[in-house]
Amino acid sequence: MTTTRPSGAAIDARPSDRRTIRVASVPAAHVYVQHLAPVTDRLQLPFVERLPDPDPDDPARPAGAKWWPPTMLEPEWVRTHPEFDLMHLQFGFDARTPAQLAELVDALRETGRPLVYTVHDLRNPHHATRNAHDEQLDVLVPAADALITLTPGAAAEIRRRWGVEALVLPHPHVVDLETMRQTADRMQRAAGEPFRVGVHVKSLRSSMNPLPVLRVLAEAVRELPNAVLQVNGHTDVLRAGERFERPLAEFLERAAADGLLELHVHDFLDDDALWAYLGSLDVSVLPYRFGTHSGWLEACRDLGTAVIAPDCGYYREQGPVLEYRNHDDDFDPASLRAALHRAYGSPAPAPLRVQHRVSQRDEIASAHARLYESLVT
Repeated sequence: MTTTRPSGAAIDARPSDRRTIRVASVPAAHVYVQHLAPVTDRLQLPFVERLPDPDPDDPARPAGAKWWPPTMLEPEWVRTHPEFDLMHLQFGFDARTPAQLAELVDALRETGRPLVYTVHDLRNPHHATRNAHDEQLDVLVPAADALITLTPGAAAEIRRRWGVEALVLPHPHVVDLETMRQTADRMQRAAGEPFRVGVHVKSLRSSMNPLPVLRVLAEAVRELPNAVLQVNGHTDVLRAGERFERPLAEFLERAAADGLLELHVHDFLDDDALWAYLGSLDVSVLPYRFGTHSGWLEACRDLGTAVIAPDCGYYREQGPVLEYRNHDDDFDPASLRAALHRAYGSPAPAPLRVQHRVSQRDEIASAHARLYESLVT
């Protein structure tokens, strides 16, 4: 038996004897975690209830939009909150030391709750070097009662580094299903509209090195008939603020003045504005020099925007990408030009069918429910 719900609705109708598994999800409000809930509920499986994120300033209240730093990672919170059956860690432990993570594991063991960890990042995109994240992983990966990751390549790396197996489950959709439907209905580009190449420099994580990529693209896009390079960035990176990047900002201002690119400087985009922008691009170029997986890539797939991705990490395993060489300090301009020409000469990818994403999400949700059930039985 199944029940179907709208994309954002909660599933309440369930048999009174159906088991509920309560999950302390770290975090709960992230879109990835929200899309682990099924669209079509399989009533023969346990019902998964994810606790709301506590407000970091007042742990007695739900957090709403603010979930960081995660209160659930405090050992004292674990010991004083018996209302969950297991913890599922996704993100948010960047600021925790290995010793603090070990204390969290000890608190879970003491209170008899299993730990599930989804390994999104094998190299932290916010850290310039890998040492601190490696030390955190050295605590979490061996301690977890179950591991999940998003691609076979990441699972192979986990196996190689720690000798343990991770369940491979794909990344669910990022864009909401209704926006995906609307995008699929208006895919045809108007005659004469330029081929639009986008690079988003937003908050400049340590994994991003956009300036060499942009120098190549500014020249390469100019060589393509009826093509435009669009660069979007946040105000605090390109105008003023603690994260102001003067060399990048100066290059972009000069290039825009010379007609080599369109520069759009703005503050944080809400979801509607972000999807409209991303869906307006023909191809999005990821200027990463290290990393593992990408939610941005998945959003592009949802909207039918092609992706040029670096050969670091496991982006190529998430879905079809046009690959170029950019791995730590090994950037190959010729491979980026070649990827751009392939994108320009290829038909636009169709957005992933909504029904495909619905079926995929249901399978991912079912896999989580079965895994949780195996750990708490």
